[in-house]
Amino acid sequence: MPRFDLPPDQLRTYRPEVAEPADFDVFWQRTLAESRAVAKAPVLTRIESPLTVFDVYDLSFSGYAGEEVRGWFVVPSGAAGPLPTVVEYNGYGGGRGLPHERLAWSAAGYAWAFMDTRGQGSVWGTPGATPDPHGSGPATPGFMTRGIEDPHDYYYRRVFTDAVLLIDAVRTLDAVDPDRVAVVGGSQGGGIAIAAAGLSAGLVGAMPDVPFLCHFERAVGLTEEDPYNEVVRYLSVHRDAVEQTFRTLSYFDGVNLARRATAPALFSVGLMDPVCPPSTVYAAVNHHGAVADVLEYPFNQHEGGQGVHWQRQAAWLAERLAAR
Repeated sequence: MPRFDLPPDQLRTYRPEVAEPADFDVFWQRTLAESRAVAKAPVLTRIESPLTVFDVYDLSFSGYAGEEVRGWFVVPSGAAGPLPTVVEYNGYGGGRGLPHERLAWSAAGYAWAFMDTRGQGSVWGTPGATPDPHGSGPATPGFMTRGIEDPHDYYYRRVFTDAVLLIDAVRTLDAVDPDRVAVVGGSQGGGIAIAAAGLSAGLVGAMPDVPFLCHFERAVGLTEEDPYNEVVRYLSVHRDAVEQTFRTLSYFDGVNLARRATAPALFSVGLMDPVCPPSTVYAAVNHHGAVADVLEYPFNQHEGGQGVHWQRQAAWLAERLAAR
């Protein structure tokens, strides 16, 4: 895939005007307050595992509207808590899978929580375990246009609320130091991490890796790839819904959520990424409300830096923690 977006020097200063609804903050304050009002204490269930150097727990917590969301919680066996903690969000279409599939953060000495993305987990990997018990009007296959007629009904309102309430839940666990919690995720997980950081206070850092869900008005139509192209297909049929569609998406745009971040961030971007175009990532970086570093992978697509990038994330997070 050749480079198709802005030249690197223009990307690094790309700071577009992105539509933001006047009631953005009220919308999210009310959304989170309503779900927090009905949240129950999280439940950890120890599971038998061949992972002899880790303690593995099935995690259940209250997400949007008090609905049960599943996940994993893993800590190094015998570690003296409370521990610095990494909360991780998943890529598009994936489920929580099995805990042994993602052990890097726990192996590095962190408590680690992983969120099952509601309704997903049937496209790749091993499956998810959290339904999304909400209907939708006409929508394209996938998740991008579910409930897109109204921001109150939109799918990612529920997902972003789940993400914030997972941070709330994790902070109540004995093994977790509530003042040393960071969020991370790749692609969709990166977009969710941006949202969680923009809607949560007191995080030590955020690490959005090749993030999705940023600068919708540019992404939709710039790339031929799904998931953004789900919106293209929807609007090719719902020809009179353009204004309302982008109004709904503006409540969930990573650029608007990044503006509200108070924790430092480490972004990554693949300069040949056809799924999450580099300019959409830089739009969030350059509007970020706190210090935001970005690592470029000039000859990589949506895979970004993979294992090399994890090493850089781990070093960056260790520096943030040491500086506290």
